[in-house]
Amino acid sequence: MKVSYYPGCTLKTKAMNLDVSARRAMEVLGVEMEELPRWNCCGAVYSLTDDDLIHQIAPVRVLARALEQGSDQLLTLCPMCYNTLARANLLMRTDEEKRHTINSFMEEEPDYHGEVEVLHLLGFLKNQIGWDAVREKITTPLTGLKLAPYYGCTLLRPEEVAIESPQNPALFGELMEVLGAQAVHTPTSADCCGSYQVIGNPLAATAACARILHTALDRGANGLVVTCPLCDYNLNVNQRKLSEGTGAPAELPIVYMTQLLAVAFGLDPEVCHFELNHPSTRKLLEAEKLIAAQPG
Repeated sequence: MKVSYYPGCTLKTKAMNLDVSARRAMEVLGVEMEELPRWNCCGAVYSLTDDDLIHQIAPVRVLARALEQGSDQLLTLCPMCYNTLARANLLMRTDEEKRHTINSFMEEEPDYHGEVEVLHLLGFLKNQIGWDAVREKITTPLTGLKLAPYYGCTLLRPEEVAIESPQNPALFGELMEVLGAQAVHTPTSADCCGSYQVIGNPLAATAACARILHTALDRGANGLVVTCPLCDYNLNVNQRKLSEGTGAPAELPIVYMTQLLAVAFGLDPEVCHFELNHPSTRKLLEAEKLIAAQPG
């Protein structure tokens, strides 16, 4: 199976551990993530200004290029990219006047009317691969891990583009259970990590991350699972701040769900690029004998 893939900017640099582990894990499942030959930044966030159509050009251009490639589906890993693309797609499907204006700006791409379905990997695994198919490929069950799935804001908001019901999200926890881990459900799993307020209002971002981290620890989690590079950054950075400033009780390893897929499938840990994670992540997996300890 082939599916068109939009990596987005961060997955080529700081979040290479998310990108590479996903590609290799999906190969095990018989899926080739075919990267768009030409893509640009999606804009990172969806503009909430009603007449700010110029900021819709970037995501719509990505969607048009997927259509140009002959694809009717576009797979993403980054929740912010997913959210931006899915909301721009919804605009192009439902607002004829704005669709015409946006298309008139794009001279190099074909007119786009919302023909492409935007997918996030979490929903793709459940709906197009199936949990049974994932389970069949597991060689190293994640026994011993008590993992708190963390959705963040943009996979479940707004409801029109949510990957599942925002009122009762279950996909992330189901995946952890399929992989052999214990899913630790928390009331903060869809809370905001502070997003870009880490720059504009760092105290607010630190407070937001503290709630997420401490809630997971209080519920008995020994790891937090994410799929968003910005969430990963904020939670790691603010965890260090909390530890330095208040003597936080423990480090909570933070790991991408695709890295866990790769580990469960028995892939070489090198494909997970754990050197980009906090050292506590690899230590946890080594302690549970899920990956081999590094020499020395």
